Amino acid sequence: MRGYLVSSISAACAAALVLPLSLTAGAATEADPEREIPGTTRSLPLEPLGPAATDRSFGAVVQGLPRRDVAPFSLLGLVWEDAAAELEGTVEVRTRSLADGTWSAWQQVETHNADHAADPGTEESAAGRVRGSTAPLWVGPSDGVEVRVKRADGSSRPLPEGLRLDLVDPGDGPGADPAPAAGDRAGGGGGDGEEDGTDPGDADGDGTDADANADGTGTTAGPGTGTATTPAPGTVLPALDRGDTEAAAAAGGTLGFDATAAQPHIGPRPAIVTRKGWGADESLREKTFVYTSTVKAAFVHHSATGNNYTCQQAPSVLRSIYRYHTVSSGWRDIGYNFAIDKCGNIYEGRAGGVAQPVLGAHTLGFNTNSTGIAVLGTYSSSNPPQAAVTAVAQLTAWKLGLHGVDPKGSVTLVSGGSGKYAKGAKVTLNTIAGHRDGFATDCPGGRLYGQLGTIRTASAALQGR
Repeated sequence: MRGYLVSSISAACAAALVLPLSLTAGAATEADPEREIPGTTRSLPLEPLGPAATDRSFGAVVQGLPRRDVAPFSLLGLVWEDAAAELEGTVEVRTRSLADGTWSAWQQVETHNADHAADPGTEESAAGRVRGSTAPLWVGPSDGVEVRVKRADGSSRPLPEGLRLDLVDPGDGPGADPAPAAGDRAGGGGGDGEEDGTDPGDADGDGTDADANADGTGTTAGPGTGTATTPAPGTVLPALDRGDTEAAAAAGGTLGFDATAAQPHIGPRPAIVTRKGWGADESLREKTFVYTSTVKAAFVHHSATGNNYTCQQAPSVLRSIYRYHTVSSGWRDIGYNFAIDKCGNIYEGRAGGVAQPVLGAHTLGFNTNSTGIAVLGTYSSSNPPQAAVTAVAQLTAWKLGLHGVDPKGSVTLVSGGSGKYAKGAKVTLNTIAGHRDGFATDCPGGRLYGQLGTIRTASAALQGR
């Protein structure tokens, strides 16, 4: 693995491609082939595979891609143009590890992704660039892919038109994997993922530049290391003790909102890796920010991207999800307000200030006056690591505490229309809720959802309740 901060390299396409790849964004152009690239998204249209592709264990394959060589990528997902169309079916993929050349077992891609989206009727959801998409799947550095898609048994609905496979290279940055030398493939890869208004520089929303108060004072958890490190300036907002956190909240005018409700219960601010820290390409997102009036609840998610990543790779996973949300799905920014890796490192998500009530696109129908926290991984049948559970409690104690919210309390939110609740319905939810509480979905996975009671108790204790 490379170090935390690494130099950029050109992401020029590999020469030996079976099919030409559409470079959706961020790719080298003929006019400027030498410029350094922070990442790429490449698209391959799916093909009808016909009866010959029938697999006894899978069924009749309708569309897909035969096994092929592709330029290096680390995350994939299926995309189609009509955001209102649903993919009623099963998607499975196999990938070849760039490290050792082995092919993974078939992995299933989560097809129900519309529940992670902007609320109906908002400017973001109505944007003409928004597309339908599956959840993204992190497969690690890979250079081969095979795809098969079938309709759900008994479904009369055809697959969405224009299905394509998007392959995301997160680019060279924090958490990037070095390309192996020719003939030198070593290490693992692939896997089935289920083994067990403020200034953008003012990331903490306190009226100061992130560089000024992320100067390495104190000892904080460095991104993806799980160990104590001194972060580079501007890459991590250092943890604050309870006294400093309360003092910052008392100076509510610098936050841009009234934080007096935070007294006397607010959890100490945990260390937070900034967007600069995980290498966000700020040219991908919308330049303006959208805020709600307050934060009344936190929705906990899993990213459904699989668990086959190291904590050092987490910044690469985030850059890939960010690029998938913006370039492939057409959202204004990454959908989540925060992300947490399995080592418990906390990351700033959607831009606009971590202390601010930034409007996200994480829980369809309930993005207003809430914050969305994604634990990187899939926790339907795998237990979330204790470090991640603890980090959710720490983050919610601080974030909800800024707005005077009791983590063990409940709140009534008005649905913007979620499929589970009609638009305008008043819904009473726990202030720390799972995504499935607002939408008919497995998210955040049964194993993580089962930890929410523990998280609420720990979060309230951190607030001194």
